[in-house]
Amino acid sequence: MKSTIRKNWPKYVLQWGVLAALVFFLSGLAAKVFPKLAPSDPETWCPLGGLEALTTWFTRGSLPCSMSSSQILMGIVLAAAVILFGKLFCAYLCPIGSVEDLLTRLRKSLGIGGIEVREQGFADKLLRILKYVVLFWVFYSTATASELLCRKFDPYYAIATGFKGELVLWMSLVCLGLVVVGGFFIKRFICRYLCPLGAAANTFRFWLPLLLLAGLWWLLSVIGIPLQWWMLLAAFCVLGYLLEILYRKPKLQLLHVIYDDDNCTRRCYSCQKNCPYNIDIPASGGVVTHVDCTLCGECIASCPSRALSFGTVTKPMGNGFGRFVPAIVAVVLTTLGIIFGGKFEVPTIDEKWGIEEGMELKTMRIENLTSVHCYGSSMAFKGKMENVRGVHGVKTYAGSHTVVLTYDPKVTSEEKLLEDIYEPSHFRVNSPDPTEYKELKIQTIRTEHMPNKTDLNYLGLQMRLSGKKIFGIESEYDCPLIVRVYSDPAEELDEAWYKEIVEKKVLAMPIHGGGVKETPVDFDFVRLEKGQGKIGIAEYLERMFDGFSAEFNGRYPSGYTTVVRKRAEVYAGKPQYIYEFEDMNYEKPILRRVLPFVSNYLSKEEGVIGMYLKLNDALMPSIQIRYADPMTDEQIWDMLQQEKWLITYAPDDVREVDAKMKFDKRGVVRQYHGE
Repeated sequence: MKSTIRKNWPKYVLQWGVLAALVFFLSGLAAKVFPKLAPSDPETWCPLGGLEALTTWFTRGSLPCSMSSSQILMGIVLAAAVILFGKLFCAYLCPIGSVEDLLTRLRKSLGIGGIEVREQGFADKLLRILKYVVLFWVFYSTATASELLCRKFDPYYAIATGFKGELVLWMSLVCLGLVVVGGFFIKRFICRYLCPLGAAANTFRFWLPLLLLAGLWWLLSVIGIPLQWWMLLAAFCVLGYLLEILYRKPKLQLLHVIYDDDNCTRRCYSCQKNCPYNIDIPASGGVVTHVDCTLCGECIASCPSRALSFGTVTKPMGNGFGRFVPAIVAVVLTTLGIIFGGKFEVPTIDEKWGIEEGMELKTMRIENLTSVHCYGSSMAFKGKMENVRGVHGVKTYAGSHTVVLTYDPKVTSEEKLLEDIYEPSHFRVNSPDPTEYKELKIQTIRTEHMPNKTDLNYLGLQMRLSGKKIFGIESEYDCPLIVRVYSDPAEELDEAWYKEIVEKKVLAMPIHGGGVKETPVDFDFVRLEKGQGKIGIAEYLERMFDGFSAEFNGRYPSGYTTVVRKRAEVYAGKPQYIYEFEDMNYEKPILRRVLPFVSNYLSKEEGVIGMYLKLNDALMPSIQIRYADPMTDEQIWDMLQQEKWLITYAPDDVREVDAKMKFDKRGVVRQYHGE
């Protein structure tokens, strides 16, 4: 087979350029070369995710996961492009399609024969239904769960995230295997038979039947016939499949491959052999209108007699500038999608409640609330606001971390709402030695533009990098924000120093192994409050300490039944003990995250009443396990030494997992005397 790369180089430049860009950004190379770039989201410009998000918005009034207007607009651009110009995305930009084309080239270069699925044959028609089944399954599941189902198995997403994303491993591996094996032996196997985006694109090409379907749906709704949204989705899939196998000739498309029978002198069928979809070009007549045609240009590049070219229905463009047109259109449409995707934003959720007739409500817009970053965090924020008096609605924009509150000004105010939203926090800058310090100095500064809990962490890290003997900071809501700084009593820090630290525009954190991670920040310093205070070291450590507490229930006989009771009540009045493990590392986040697993594991044993993370009398972090007879410290120690733990994730989901935490040294036992 003669190579078409030289004659069809615009397609290859785009295909390989997109693959190279994905590798550059998603591998982390971009972050090393351009440290100020934001982390890359592998789904930022995925049109399938945009169509899923749009479906979810229409059916639920919310966006799934972290989808934003960028993805939605790319989905709309895809639909418009398919109707007007054909499946340009599939030919020039889709990484899966590009990989399948490379696999076909590899097979042919190795001299290995492929499997030809005869077009319009029984196998071809049967296999084509699969992508419509996948399309219905993906869109139905996404809309009902508000979570992108395609993430579970999409091979592109799996590779882009290093198999660490929100995926089901076996499903991703199966799909990856189908791409590699199927694409190697059958040209465009995934695109033709399994890709849900391909199914949607093919159906969009039949725009007139879709309009009739929408009109029928509207008419049935008007006359009062109850219909569910998924019925329309099912009709969309069935209609698309039937048109694809029975008709295959969409209308309205502006660009086509034009066939000149007079110039086709040899009937060599090079065009069909090189077509990724095995389309019989000469049998199409003067204009190729086949539903599978992606305008990839392989047929044109392979034609030895120049009988093929791009053009409109009435006029070919020739093989000069005309061969660039589909690639240019693909780039222009994608660029427009990117540009306009940033010009507007669709709400992630838009919820209202408790609104009564006659209420005069106002709205309040709050920006840079980074805790709102996806559908789940939006719903969590809404749940919090439902408990705030006077709030009757929440609209969130996860992409820009913006929320809009609808509230009753007779009940609350903007200042009160800001106070209700803000979560006071603390951050330990350095660890003071309790044997060296009896007390610490307190200074209070006022800041602005720090609405998130993480903002205090960033400020604390700036102070840590300064080398000053600052041990901790904590915030308290006010306007401007109150930030208390705890430091060595001998450390002299003036207003000029605080202003310089607070208003640094970049947090430059050294990375383990070399390099620096730069995070942009934008805080304002207002003033340093007059006067200083003091705090005892024990009180300071308690204020900065993030504890953990879990007390367990058990099932106990009561007459002829078994009831659930708190073990603390069952063992009240009986001798109780604390088995204590002391270690400074227990304060580290990586260890704190496994404490729920430890308590889950221990809670199954009778006699274990609770587990806590506290400061002991020596002001050291300690894991404290509270127990009573029949449990003993020896039994607890034996349990903690097991290599496998039983963890209950749900009543019907109990798993054996590797031990989540290692205890190398026995603890100490003391009698429990209450709090």
